[in-house]
Amino acid sequence: MGMLITKHLGKVYGGNVSYQALSDIDLVIEKGEFVGIMGPSGSGKTTLLNLVSTIDSPTSGEVLINNENPHQLSSHKLALFRRRNLGFVFQDFNLLDTLTIGENIILPLTLDGISVKVMEDKLKQVADKLGITPILDKRTYEVSGGQRQRTAIARAIIHSPSLLLADEPTGNLDSKSSRDVMETMETINQTDGTTMMLVTHDALAASYCHRVVFIKDGRLFNEIHRGHNRQLFFQQIIDVLSLLGGNAHELSPLRVN
Repeated sequence: MGMLITKHLGKVYGGNVSYQALSDIDLVIEKGEFVGIMGPSGSGKTTLLNLVSTIDSPTSGEVLINNENPHQLSSHKLALFRRRNLGFVFQDFNLLDTLTIGENIILPLTLDGISVKVMEDKLKQVADKLGITPILDKRTYEVSGGQRQRTAIARAIIHSPSLLLADEPTGNLDSKSSRDVMETMETINQTDGTTMMLVTHDALAASYCHRVVFIKDGRLFNEIHRGHNRQLFFQQIIDVLSLLGGNAHELSPLRVN
């Protein structure tokens, strides 16, 4: 059984003119897999992420995470489900400037009333893993973008979620910081076995995934698997993206070094 399963998932946005954002998406992400979702602007990739993350609810079909359909839970149970099962990493970091780096990271644990000793232990482990121990007492505006994104990843994994959802995590980073962040995510996937779904338009970021699923006009278009050679995979991703069309500025022209 997959960690994440979507069956005939569809989303229609109402209004004067209704708009089918997703149609009949069947997707299975196995436990421990690292899967990228790509497609041109308006393809439905963000809608898919929002349905999986329970930010938005489907018009048709279902989402199963650990064999449970979160969209059928009451709002109280859904909040608990989200907190226990899901980790989130966003393009703009979503950190609180009023807190230190360390305080930002332990935020999910404070909501669950976990003892200070346990929180300190978990914070030490996760900060060591992400190489941010020296900056725990700093404020968010005192550290670099790459360090902020690593902080956001630390916050996303401190409660050991079943599924980590990342939305354009390299979107605000330069290419070196992007590489650092993707290497960090790859390491967490390998060492902790955390299942990951990454929505991105950055071919470099996607090349760190095990496979990439492409969406076009709200439907599954294609998927490709990495194999052993990331350089080759990067090139294959670029090829599918150019086949998909979309806006040229969305395609990352960088070579993988």
